[in-house]
Amino acid sequence: MEYKLFYRRVNEVKKTKLILVVFMSMILALSVPGIGSSSKASAATARTPIVLVHGLTGSDSNFTAIESYLRSQGWTRDELFAIDLPSKQGNQLLNSAAISRFVDDVLNQTGHTKVNIIAHSMGGANSLYYILNRGGASKVDKLITLGGANRLTTTTAPSGIKVTSIYSTSDTIVSPTLSRLNGANNISVSLVSHIGLLFNSRVNALIKTALNE
Repeated sequence: MEYKLFYRRVNEVKKTKLILVVFMSMILALSVPGIGSSSKASAATARTPIVLVHGLTGSDSNFTAIESYLRSQGWTRDELFAIDLPSKQGNQLLNSAAISRFVDDVLNQTGHTKVNIIAHSMGGANSLYYILNRGGASKVDKLITLGGANRLTTTTAPSGIKVTSIYSTSDTIVSPTLSRLNGANNISVSLVSHIGLLFNSRVNALIKTALNE
């Protein structure tokens, strides 16, 4: 009986030691750089990353055609990031906060200090609110809006940022007067619907030109 008790205690001690070894190994793995966690990108992507911001009732999938076009023009998947906003009704506070977090994640992932934003409809107003009120002015190089409801946020393009507002005279959802901003490069197209701005070859060419300026 005493021998059985002795061997049982020995086995318990061995199990305790094994648990301690595993626990210490886990701590060591988490404490050593590059082990147990992902590290920040070591080198910046070739191009400034692009953040795509949708409008009312939209989603990140709205930019599928534009992303496909940009990839055909040399941009990579690692340089294109579409956000799915929390408020589909365009709440400025909620969406600008989400854009702020998203941009910071993109910068951390790509190694860049600034992004370019392409925004559709209410996404233009939300992006401008982020730039003007959430610290985005120092993190955005270019802003391109497509049928942007820009004047719901401001009448003037933010200083230090290249703003291009592309809108259609055939837009029956967002009036061109709501899209135009003082100090921006305001570009009018015709015979393109509000949603069509996301799928139009002429608009795609204008986006490319604005990004390359």
